[in-house]
Amino acid sequence: MPFRLATLAFLLAPALLAAGASAQTVVKIGTAAPLSGPTAHQGKDVENGARMAIDDLNAQGIVIAGRKVTWVLMPEDDGGDPKAGTAVAQKLVDAKVAAVVGHHNSGTTVPASKIYARAGIPQISPAATTPVYTNQGFRTAFRVVANDGLIGRTLATYTLRTLKARRIAIIDDRTAFGQGLADEFAKSVRAAGGQAAIVSRQFTNDKAVDFNAILTQIRAKKPDAIFFGGMDAVAGPMLKQMKTLGIGAKFVSGDGICSERLPVLAGDALADDQVVCVVAGGIDGPQEASHAAFTERYRERFELPVETYAPYAYDAVMTFAAAMRQAQSTLPAQFLPALAKVRHEGITGTIAFDAKGDLRDAAMTLFTYRQGKKTKLQVVRGR
Repeated sequence: MPFRLATLAFLLAPALLAAGASAQTVVKIGTAAPLSGPTAHQGKDVENGARMAIDDLNAQGIVIAGRKVTWVLMPEDDGGDPKAGTAVAQKLVDAKVAAVVGHHNSGTTVPASKIYARAGIPQISPAATTPVYTNQGFRTAFRVVANDGLIGRTLATYTLRTLKARRIAIIDDRTAFGQGLADEFAKSVRAAGGQAAIVSRQFTNDKAVDFNAILTQIRAKKPDAIFFGGMDAVAGPMLKQMKTLGIGAKFVSGDGICSERLPVLAGDALADDQVVCVVAGGIDGPQEASHAAFTERYRERFELPVETYAPYAYDAVMTFAAAMRQAQSTLPAQFLPALAKVRHEGITGTIAFDAKGDLRDAAMTLFTYRQGKKTKLQVVRGR
């Protein structure tokens, strides 16, 4: 009998080991952002923030539906290009990711969202601000930042009331993000009425380096402020050429330029308090301490400063995890309803979505630059 029991135990051992090994679930979270090209530093910021969240989740030893979860990050480079964005989206769908943090650019987020929607895979963008994204009616589309409507109104209000600009020029880079934000800003300026006027509307592209022609036209209009819809890789050289042409107007823009890299890109053309930009999220009150701790951990881990979006990518991953734990499932079809109703206290604030997938009570932070350092002005909340 002992021999038989021993033999039985020997024969069953592989099956028992296999059962133990299968008592865990691998959850793949995709990220999609430009990891190459002029805005690669912004895309890497997204990836790094998500990676920190993945590492923290694995350290917690989370169990969902009785199975330990191993979290895996799958970062993809979309180059900020819409065609590459759709290819990346299909690649992540084929890899059977449970969720996607991305994309970074509005121009890649919108076409990619159609692919995720067809596959039923939830997507949280940590950076895309175009209203088009959440106006499509996809139940899989969410974001953890404010949209362009709120950002445009906020920047217009600040430009008119605080900067007291009366002659405003507008430039955009003709991307979905840049043009969309510039349009919202222009609409809000016009809606405000009063004495302010848009004296020039110009455009460039997201890879341009020479702005002398449009800036010369703008200089003739003697603007108090120039609004730019675009990214820091273009804003830096533009500020240099503004200085060369003797244009001392305030430079107002969205979160695309509101990075730690702007002082490097603009060099000595970045005058104190000349730039006013907004980040489509707001860190204030109880989040300040946790955000400061995150920033320090990030710097130690990557030997880089947080550019802009890492905290939002971190919160996006953690929001997915919160929805999975609430639903007790890592299957997209089962945790998606919980995600739509989630309330997660993140390092960037309370994450909760409205019926479209937009962030409720979205906050925005206005910044300027002083002595080459990004300096917080104030946090405002949109309605």
